[in-house]
Amino acid sequence: MLSRITVLILLLAGNLFAQGDVQETVSGTIEIQKQTQQSSETWSAEKSALDARYRSARSDVEYLTKRRDLALQRRDAMQDRADELTRRLAESKRLRESLVDTLGVLLTKLDSAVTNDLPFLEQERSIRLESLSQELARPDFTSAEKLRRLLEAFQVEAGYGSTVEVYPTKIRIDEQELSVDVLRIGRLSLFWMTPDQSMCGDYNVASGNWEVLENKYNRSISRAMEMATRMRPVELINLPLGKVGS
Repeated sequence: MLSRITVLILLLAGNLFAQGDVQETVSGTIEIQKQTQQSSETWSAEKSALDARYRSARSDVEYLTKRRDLALQRRDAMQDRADELTRRLAESKRLRESLVDTLGVLLTKLDSAVTNDLPFLEQERSIRLESLSQELARPDFTSAEKLRRLLEAFQVEAGYGSTVEVYPTKIRIDEQELSVDVLRIGRLSLFWMTPDQSMCGDYNVASGNWEVLENKYNRSISRAMEMATRMRPVELINLPLGKVGS
C-alpha cells in the first residue's frame, strides 16, 4: 500500500494538472469570445457599409429613374414639336405653291384689265406690268414680297378710278399722229386737246378710237383741264360723256 505521503503527492499533482486544464480551457474560451466579438464587429461594420451602399444605390436609382422619366417626357415633347413643325412645313409648302398659282392668276387678270381699260398712261402701266411679271418670276423674292408688289399694282390701278389728271402724249386720228394733252376723268372718260386749243376730242369706247369733237366743246374741256391741274377753282361744267354725234 501507498504511503500517505505518496497519496498526498499524487493528489497535489492531480490538482495541478486539473488547474492547468481549466486555465487552458478558460483561455481558449476567452480567445474564442474575442474572435467572435471581432467577427461580430467586422460583420456589423460590413453590414453598416452594405446598408449605406444599398441606400446610396437606391437613392441613385430613384434619381436616375426620375431623370429618365424627365428625359422621356422631353423627348416626347420634342417629337411632338418636330411633328408639328413638319406638318407646318408641309402646309407652308402647299400654301406657297398655291399662292404662286394664285399670284399668276391675279397677274393675268390685272394684265387683261389694263389691256381692256381706257388707253391712258399706256407706257407707264405697261412697264409696271412687265416689271411685276419679272419680279413674280424671281426665286429670290419671297411669296410675301411678291404678294405685296402685286397688291401695290392693284392699288395703283384702283386709284385711277377716283382721280383726274392731265398728261401729254401722242394719239392717232385717221392715220395722223397728234401731240395732245389728255384729260383723264377717273375711268369714265378721256378727252384730248391740242396745245394751241384749236382741236379737241375724246376716246370712243364703243369704237375703240380717238375721235374729234366739235369746237363748241373746246372751252369746256380747256376749263376742265385747268381745274384738273389746279389752275382754276373747281366748278360745275358740262362735258360730252359717252358717244357724241352719229
